[in-house]
Amino acid sequence: MIVAIIDYGSGNLRSVAKAFEYMSNGEKIIVTSDANIVKTADHIVLPGVGAFADCWAGLSAVSGMSDALYQTVIEDQQPFLGICVGMQLLASIGEEFGEIAGFDWINGRIKAIKPNNKDLKIPHMGWNILQEIGNHHPVLDGLENGAYVYFVHSFHFIPDDKNQILATVDYGQNLTAVIGRDNIIATQFHPEKSQQTGLRLISNFLKWRP
Repeated sequence: MIVAIIDYGSGNLRSVAKAFEYMSNGEKIIVTSDANIVKTADHIVLPGVGAFADCWAGLSAVSGMSDALYQTVIEDQQPFLGICVGMQLLASIGEEFGEIAGFDWINGRIKAIKPNNKDLKIPHMGWNILQEIGNHHPVLDGLENGAYVYFVHSFHFIPDDKNQILATVDYGQNLTAVIGRDNIIATQFHPEKSQQTGLRLISNFLKWRP
């Protein structure tokens, strides 16, 4: 089985790859900017670090990648995991540095975090606890409310359909921590930095056959 981690010049790719390699049970982990490899992959991972507009521009600049992702994820329905800005790119619109269109695979907007506690700094950076985890998604199997995971972000995902929120985190307001539909799941936190909780999620994703 091939797991393609998309390289488009954004994301902590080595750390992501090492976490997937550590949890691999024979899967071939490939960090790639080759659209043809993505088309043959069994699982797709899209990391992302930085601003929405920069990540979108970087991804769009990779020859054939947007089409390959659409074919593999939307048409072929292969399992997909978005991480941090890789999650945000799934939205209809990102509002960081103007309105930028995203994939629109999960309808919604990426908006600035505005905590109701002035003592809370932006970006939301560091460990925080997951809450409102449902028992209905296999990628979240074994994750519990109160599990600590690692965040670094200033913007957050507000989906049109709140039923697509699979877990939340509190940072002066309720923020989407995990979102998903069908063969797509994405985390605002970084599984590769979230120790045993993150590794469990990665292991679950590798086993997932939606």
